[in-house]
Amino acid sequence: MKKKILIISGGYSKEREISLQTGNQVARELKKNGYKIKVCEPNQKLFKLVEKYKPKIIFNALHGQYGEDGYIQSILEYIGIPYTHSGVIASAKAMNKEISKKIFIKNGILTPKYIKYSFNEPFSKTNAKIKKNIGFPVVIKPINEGSSVNVFICNKTNLKKNLKKLQDYKEILIEKFIPGQEIQSAILGNKKLGAIELKPKRKFYDYKAKYDFKAKTKHIIPVNLTKKKFDELMNISLKVHKLLRCRGVTRSDFKFYKGKFYLLEINTQPGMTRLSLVPEISAFRGISFINLIKLILKDASTNK
Repeated sequence: MKKKILIISGGYSKEREISLQTGNQVARELKKNGYKIKVCEPNQKLFKLVEKYKPKIIFNALHGQYGEDGYIQSILEYIGIPYTHSGVIASAKAMNKEISKKIFIKNGILTPKYIKYSFNEPFSKTNAKIKKNIGFPVVIKPINEGSSVNVFICNKTNLKKNLKKLQDYKEILIEKFIPGQEIQSAILGNKKLGAIELKPKRKFYDYKAKYDFKAKTKHIIPVNLTKKKFDELMNISLKVHKLLRCRGVTRSDFKFYKGKFYLLEINTQPGMTRLSLVPEISAFRGISFINLIKLILKDASTNK
C-alpha cells in the first residue's frame, strides 16, 4: 500500500500562484501513480487535517516568505511528521540573502560584492557607497524574497526611482551586476544532479522570464561549459548545499563571467511547475518527474 501524502501549497507570499502550480503538479503525478493525496493551505485547518488524515509524509510545496524561510518548517517540526526539503535553520539561512552571502564569502565562494540598504539612510550616502565599493550597474533586491520578485537592474539614473518601488521592505540588498552566462544547478540528496543555462529575452532571468511562456526564455542543456568548468560548478553547488546543511533538493543560481562562477543565491524550495528547472535537469539525467518526486519524498525527515 502506497503512503498517504499531504501537500502544503499556496500560502501568503508573493509566490502564491507558483506554489499552487507546484502543489497541483506534484499532486497530479502522485495520484496517477497510486498515492493517496490531500492538498491544503498552511492555515488553521492544517493541524486538524493532519490529525484526521494522518499522512506519512508532508510535501512542502510552498515558495517565498513563510514557506522557505524556516517558518513553516518550525511548525512541521512541532507536528513531528517527516517533511520534504530543508529544515528550519538551513531554510532561514538560504532565504536571507545577506546571511547566505556572508557564509559564501567566509568559505571562499565567489559572490557579487554588495551593500545593505535601509530606507532611513540618505540616498546620497548610499550612492557614495555604491561608487566606492561596488560600481554601477547594480542589482537591487529584497533580502527575503524568492523567484526574482521585485528585483531590478539599476544604473545611476534609475536607482532612486527603483528603490522607491521597494519601500515596503525594511532592508534591501544592493549588489554588483555581473554579466555573462546565467547558469542554474541542482543538488538532490547530496548528489550532483546537473545544470542548465538560461538565455532570457528580457534583461535578466526575472519572475516573468521564469514563469511566463510568452517570455520565451531559452533553456540550454547540456550547458556550454568545458568538463573541467562544469565539474567546478557542480562542486561549488554541492559545497554550498552541505555548508548550509540543506536536505532534499536545492537549486543554486550562478553567473559565469570571464572564467569565474559567481554564486547569486541558493534556493531550498525550487519550483516543480511546467517551466521549472529542476524537473528539466532531472529529465535530462533520465529521471522522470514521478521518480524525482519519489526521491524528494525518500529524503523527508524531521529534526533537520
